[in-house]
Amino acid sequence: QVQLVESGGGLVQAGGSLRLSCAASGRTFSSYVMGWFRQAPGKEREFVAAISRSGGRRYYADSVKGRSTISRDNAKNTVYLQMNNLKPEDTAVYYCAARLRSVDSGSVYIGSLYDFWGQGTQVTVSS
Repeated sequence: QVQLVESGGGLVQAGGSLRLSCAASGRTFSSYVMGWFRQAPGKEREFVAAISRSGGRRYYADSVKGRSTISRDNAKNTVYLQMNNLKPEDTAVYYCAARLRSVDSGSVYIGSLYDFWGQGTQVTVSS
């Protein structure tokens, strides 16, 4: 079992930046592939980014590629999502997720393959 707590969301103007954090407790953090998903009002949850256990592999949705960076600090049991040049369409609740299964490009975006989820943090981008 692992508990995930997101922070760092807020209200920002278009073009601004935010860094989301997800602190994990419980089993060994480095055992988990970590991901970020988001859900906008009236829309389905979508994949944003993921990072392998060691941090050596990173995956991004096309919608955020080039504007976002996922990273992790296994010593601090924390995963981060740095988001730059934010757009109004980035407005959503952002969720941190953890999975024990190994990650590959074919399954990294599938939310049902993640085992644990945080409560989410709201990101609102004004135009």
